[in-house]
Amino acid sequence: MEYKFNLSDLPYIAKEILLKVPNKTLLFYGTMGVGKTTLIKEISKQLGVTDIINSPTFSLVNEYEIVNDKIYHFDFYRIKTEEEALDIGIEDYFFSEYWKLIEWPEKVSNLLPPNSTKIKMHKNKNGTRSLTIVF
Repeated sequence: MEYKFNLSDLPYIAKEILLKVPNKTLLFYGTMGVGKTTLIKEISKQLGVTDIINSPTFSLVNEYEIVNDKIYHFDFYRIKTEEEALDIGIEDYFFSEYWKLIEWPEKVSNLLPPNSTKIKMHKNKNGTRSLTIVF
């Protein structure tokens, strides 16, 4: 499933993702600056987060409470080894029943839950973005 969009279309794109995904583990792939964090903020907002949503670049994970659920937002950009992720207890997070929104999942590829949805983002030359959802 593929979408082309502008940043102003993010509410629609986030809604489409939430309607289509078969699980609560979303893996966000894309280069720096493509809009992964911005999209995650919109998805979190649509799931009911009312707090300020920040990238967990230095803390690795941020947790947000929503009605009858939670969101774990991961950013693995700065880790060097999968052992660093294991040190924070990543298995407890990954195998929970809650939402897991993961930036830079390729850094922990051997640890990822098997039931995950890949969201691949690209920045086009004309300034638009492309997004592909892989189930």
